[in-house]
Amino acid sequence: MAHYFDFKRNPSQAKVHFLVLAVVLVAFPFIAANFGNSWVRIMDFALLYIMLALGLNIVVGFAGLLDLGYIAFYALGAYMTALLASPQFAAVLESFVNTYPALGAAMVSFFGPEIAQSGIHLSVWLIVPLGALLAGVFGALLGAPTLKLRGDYLAIVTLGFGEIIRIFMNNLNSPVNITNGPQGINLIDPIRIFGVSLGGEAGSNATLYLGSYAMPSVNAYYYLFLLLCIAIIFITGRLQHSRLGRAWVAIREDEIAAKAMGINTRNVKLLAFAMGASFGGVAGAMFASFQGFVSPESFSLTESIVVLAMVVLGGIGHIPGVIMGGVILAALPEVLRHGVEPLQRLLFGKVLIEAEVLRQLLYGLAMVIIMLTRPAGLWPAPKSEDRPDGDVDQPARSTDVVAA
Repeated sequence: MAHYFDFKRNPSQAKVHFLVLAVVLVAFPFIAANFGNSWVRIMDFALLYIMLALGLNIVVGFAGLLDLGYIAFYALGAYMTALLASPQFAAVLESFVNTYPALGAAMVSFFGPEIAQSGIHLSVWLIVPLGALLAGVFGALLGAPTLKLRGDYLAIVTLGFGEIIRIFMNNLNSPVNITNGPQGINLIDPIRIFGVSLGGEAGSNATLYLGSYAMPSVNAYYYLFLLLCIAIIFITGRLQHSRLGRAWVAIREDEIAAKAMGINTRNVKLLAFAMGASFGGVAGAMFASFQGFVSPESFSLTESIVVLAMVVLGGIGHIPGVIMGGVILAALPEVLRHGVEPLQRLLFGKVLIEAEVLRQLLYGLAMVIIMLTRPAGLWPAPKSEDRPDGDVDQPARSTDVVAA
């Protein structure tokens, strides 16, 4: 599959294939609408997962650092959006007033009565950079104490970090109600672009109107998420082929040799954690605005494992492979959900095993088969990405003459 998009060997053929792919991606919502908007919604979530997988690929694929708590950065971006683009901040101020009257009164006077009444409703385009910054800071904080850890030990620490964030979100409703605990935060503002709500105006039945043209809300979010994915692909591609990207690969291949060659492994690792986390924060902000609701259940360990599986099954360290893994693992469960019951009725005349049970069984079986048959992933990275030909020392031909 790699040769279809190889600009070095077949530039004209690669341009044609990219053009066909672009047409398919743009036309997808209109084609899928014939089978119901649910398929477009599934693709929206697939694009969010691709954003997460591309961010995790920086940490796991490029730098070779195993991270099982990546979903924590997704949660940080989502909850920041929930606090800054919903009525929840008014509940936070009220909780401070009831619990700590003096501090609460000072906060109310600082933020003003309007915020105390209706909360903060910042534009998501202000929140997204803040979410990326917050997640990046926490990524560096996670990376700092784990710089000397490798393998299983690093996995356990990052797993613990992810669970700590989820438990915090679940319990920060007492004594001061910040996250609303297990009930989650709702009424999150949808994304607005030039004053147009992508969620559709009230009473529009989730339909976006551009003049006389009507578009389902899920289609508008699809195109937004697609643009964000393209931007993240471009950034990660540039990072991969930069000096920093080569330093990450050097650390992944042999950290001691990288350090001996003068690479500051401490700073480079921290940059990997911070940059990877920032993409998770952006995806979290998009998720909160798209759903309009966040709760701790959306950020469990299972989600971290699913995102890691996308990176490993697609092709660790290879951006096109990671995208393929994200699409397959995000869409496969839903395809199985819709297909297993009709197939059982066709074969046996009745449903023998419930769709949800069989879906999980087939999902796990598919991952096992892929790992047995394609251990390097469905679309593994070519060796030239890790070790460019120009950097490889070639032995000179022997002349049978010994230098004096």
